[in-house]
Amino acid sequence: MERIVEVVPAAGLHARPASEFVQTANGFDSEVTVGRADGDDAVSANSMLAVTGLNVDHGEQVRITAEGDDAAAALDELETLLSTPVEDEDSGEGEGEGGGDG
Repeated sequence: MERIVEVVPAAGLHARPASEFVQTANGFDSEVTVGRADGDDAVSANSMLAVTGLNVDHGEQVRITAEGDDAAAALDELETLLSTPVEDEDSGEGEGEGGGDG
């Protein structure tokens, strides 16, 4: 099974969204891969290094594939993660609110 999904989080498939994506993928028995929708760069969704190495940005489309007994559920959850903005991206462990044009 496969699904094409637009990456909505502002950070793309990096940082927190990538971490949540990998943790979610690891929660399923199915073999899950992710890559650009228009490319042959699919990698294991179980590897944080591989997923962030894709350098997928906000607004890009990815192809998620899953094979196994819980493939449909895996695709549903992973699509939801990628199509939902991360609410608290600015309130993380960064350096605060500096750097504005004030």
